[in-house]
Amino acid sequence: MVTKKKVGENSNQDREKVVLIMAHPDDAELSSGGSVAIWVNEGREVHYVICTNGDKGSKDPNTSPFRLAEIREEEQRNAARVLGVEQVTFLRHRDGELENDRAFRNELALLIREFQPKVIVTHDPWRPYMVHPDHRAVGFATIDAVVVARDHLFVPFWLELGFPPHAPLEIYFTFPSAPDYVIDITNTLEKKLEAIGKHRSQMERFPQWKDLIKAMAARMAEKEKFSYGEAFKRLVLI
Repeated sequence: MVTKKKVGENSNQDREKVVLIMAHPDDAELSSGGSVAIWVNEGREVHYVICTNGDKGSKDPNTSPFRLAEIREEEQRNAARVLGVEQVTFLRHRDGELENDRAFRNELALLIREFQPKVIVTHDPWRPYMVHPDHRAVGFATIDAVVVARDHLFVPFWLELGFPPHAPLEIYFTFPSAPDYVIDITNTLEKKLEAIGKHRSQMERFPQWKDLIKAMAARMAEKEKFSYGEAFKRLVLI
């Protein structure tokens, strides 16, 4: 729930903020868990916005989507706790059904005004052959929401509710086809793995998942001077 803040109410208002806007529970840790651990260690305030409830994420024909959504939400809370994430906001849209419409964009824009991040991390919607529709929808909706959040003439009554415009300075797109910014997660890889391990409903299908994650992190750092990385497309906003 988004709530109006009174002046001086937020004791952390001077801390640099990072908001990850992700389609599903586990997307944040898989794409950015090592970087999140670094940002938290640096004193940044990190928030998650999880757009769907993940109720389609199972191959078990006997799984109830309602129970699965509950499980995945709890797993996400536990994973975020491992990394030191300040807050997880669940929008609870149905898995696989997101659309980049005005209602969804405004939902994200209001949260951007609420959290006032310097950096937003989200899916790369231009990634070639991106199969999952939620990843595309969240990526495009987040970009559009940045414009709504920064310009005061969008949804002007938000000003009366205490949500002034806010313009993030950067967007990091996860799993891009042409990364230009790689973060060294060599020292936080184990913390990333610990956080991913909390998503048991997803990882139990892949007995060798730790090896796969390590191999992916090594590939992302293969052109760097460190062992393991997380790669992003970095967009600096003007």
